[in-house]
Amino acid sequence: MQRIIKIFVDADACPVKQEILDVAHLFDTPVLFVACYAHISNNKRGEWVYIEQGHDSVDFYIFQHVQAGDIVVTQDMGLASLLLKKEVHVLSPRGELLEDYQMESILFTRYVSAKERRTGHFSKGPKALSKTDRHRFFEMLQKLLSNLTGKKEFISNKKYDTEL
Repeated sequence: MQRIIKIFVDADACPVKQEILDVAHLFDTPVLFVACYAHISNNKRGEWVYIEQGHDSVDFYIFQHVQAGDIVVTQDMGLASLLLKKEVHVLSPRGELLEDYQMESILFTRYVSAKERRTGHFSKGPKALSKTDRHRFFEMLQKLLSNLTGKKEFISNKKYDTEL
């Protein structure tokens, strides 16, 4: 019997929760949102786990409970790097499926940026999530779940298609 794939979401600042729920429903895939108590949601869809607020507490929970083959949606590149070593599929909210070979460069850039901030040099930060980013995420999650589950059903995301 094949193990059921689960989607874990680093939910504190995840901007694509609705897209995750829509795609997961299509593929009958369980979703676990993990957040700190400070970010309690009224959303009743998906399963929610709340963790005591603390440095990287959500990351530690996800790392301890995820299994090889699961999917994690996160913006945290430190967490992503650890998860890729566990053979977990990591997807950014912008629809980028991360690979282990990318992590050295990503983490080095993050290190340099943090070093610059400590000396008082601040960059602009990431651009706001666009409709194109949402569409890319929606399509990539469908493609990933299709490949992992063997289901070939796709839905069009008209909400985003019309504004690209």
